[in-house]
This record gives sequence, structure tokens and C-alpha cells, in this order.
Amino acid sequence: RWSVVVRAQSPTSGAADESLESLCRQYWPPLYAYVRSRGHLPHDAEDLTQEFFARLLEKNWLAAVDRSQGKLRSFLLTAMKRFLANAWDRSRAAKRGGLHDITSMDTEEGEQLLASAATLPEEPAFDRTWALTVLKSTLHRLRAEYEPAGKLREYERIKPALTSLRGEIDYDAIAADLRVLPASARSVVHRLRKRFRELFREEVAGTVATMEEIDDEMRALIAALGHL
Repeated sequence: RWSVVVRAQSPTSGAADESLESLCRQYWPPLYAYVRSRGHLPHDAEDLTQEFFARLLEKNWLAAVDRSQGKLRSFLLTAMKRFLANAWDRSRAAKRGGLHDITSMDTEEGEQLLASAATLPEEPAFDRTWALTVLKSTLHRLRAEYEPAGKLREYERIKPALTSLRGEIDYDAIAADLRVLPASARSVVHRLRKRFRELFREEVAGTVATMEEIDDEMRALIAALGHL
């Protein structure tokens, strides 16, 4: 989140380190997929992405970042392009596992993102993989809200309604599966869709500089998700 980046710029904000590593873990897959799209083999892309984040954290690249410059995804993509453009000696790439909290991640997710955008040019492909990452984070938060209430079965049953047109949702079937009235099925689906929109907006809001940019960024990411 931009708030994490801003806190990291302060020499007294040591507490931001954990949040920074969490941010890196979240956005590791789309950047890995971008590096792969530039023609690098999986193990090289893993090393390069790890080295990028290691330098981002260790060399204080964030110190000069101005949040008003725009979107977090734009900043990270530009920084990655500059990193790849530099003539780094590839033998100096960090060993896998060097930045444990990030590189312990399985590259499978990054490979799946790469495949999902394989037919797109580099930057639209990155936008799509970023959008999928934001979507995944939103769904993770949404699912986590249902779990404590013991409603995971309800969540899994109605989750497909998030991507269905209203006229395509079979409320009678949902009602039968959940053993509720059709009117109740409509209510639970409505609540799910409403809460999803709220959480998606919150996720997007954390990656833009101003409140005025939220709606434009939401539209951009939804458009990116439409490139199937």
C-alpha cells in the first residue's frame, strides 16, 4: 500500500519493515510474471524478482518516491523496468531463499498469472496480472469474513454469483442448496456482491495516490480482467 511506502521513508519507522515485506509478498507474482514475459527462464526470473525486492528494501529505493506521482502498480513497474535495464552481472543475482519471507513463495502462482496474460503485450499483461492479484486479495478477505461465522459453505456456494449477470443467477437452486427461501437466497447474494465491491474498492484505494483516482483505477482493473 502507498501508506506502507510512505512509512518506510521515515528513518524512525522500523515497524514498517514487516508491512513492507507483506506488500512485497503480495505483489511478487505479477512482477515475476512480467519478468518472465521479457523472456527470462523461470529460475532467472525468480532470482531477478527476488533481487529487485531485496534492493527495494535494502537500498532504500523508496526514500525518493513521491506518492503524488500516481499508482503503486505504475511505480513498481517503472522501477522493475529500470532494474532490468541496468547491466547487472547476472552472477550477482540473489540466491533463491536469500530473502526468505518473499522467495519462500512458490512460483506456481506467478506462472499461472503469466499464462493468463500470455496473448497480451507486456504492459497490458502486467495490468491484467496486477488486477488478478488485487482480485485474489479481495476474495481472500471476503472469505475470511465468512469463516468465523461458520458460513464457508454458503460462501463457496454463492461465490460464482460474483461473476454472473443478475439474470443468470439461479436463486431457486441456491435456495435449495442452502435450504432457505428464494427471497433469502437473493438477500445473501446481494450482501455478498455488495461486500465484494466494498472490499475491492478498499484494495484499490490503497494503491492510488488520491481518492479521486479510485474509480478510474477500478475501471482500469476491471477492463484488464476483461482480457480473457
